Amino acid sequence: MADRTHRRDLIRELVSSHEITAQAELVALLSATGVEATQATVSRDIAELGLIRVVRGDVHTYTTPEGLARVSGAGDERLRRVFNDLQVSIGRSGLILLVKSTPGTAQILAEAIDNSSLNEQEGTLAGDNTVLVLFSDEERMERWRARLDELTGPGLR
Repeated sequence: MADRTHRRDLIRELVSSHEITAQAELVALLSATGVEATQATVSRDIAELGLIRVVRGDVHTYTTPEGLARVSGAGDERLRRVFNDLQVSIGRSGLILLVKSTPGTAQILAEAIDNSSLNEQEGTLAGDNTVLVLFSDEERMERWRARLDELTGPGLR
């Protein structure tokens, strides 16, 4: 039990301090610190720690949900960074926009929306990988979507 806790603490630390793009890299870094683990064990740890892969430049790297939430800058810059780091798609159902991303990221997306200058929405509701953005009328939803495109760049579908 203590070995598992130590290994997972070390994984969090390594993911925070290194740009890790593959599980094999994480296994090698653990080994370099004297902690032996198989790729299957690391894969389970990644899932149980809730690590997610984000796009940074042209590379997919692992990060913790807290690491993504600590994106520097406030308001619109944070929204821009979160939307650009995650693979986000936007759908629609009536006066609700469905913002979908990878598992475990909905809270981060909703918080970024709520703390941004976007204010046409009535509110947000976050699940695991989907945020519902609620609107009172069509015009407000269209203005919100246009402003989101200004902040994050067009192309979210």
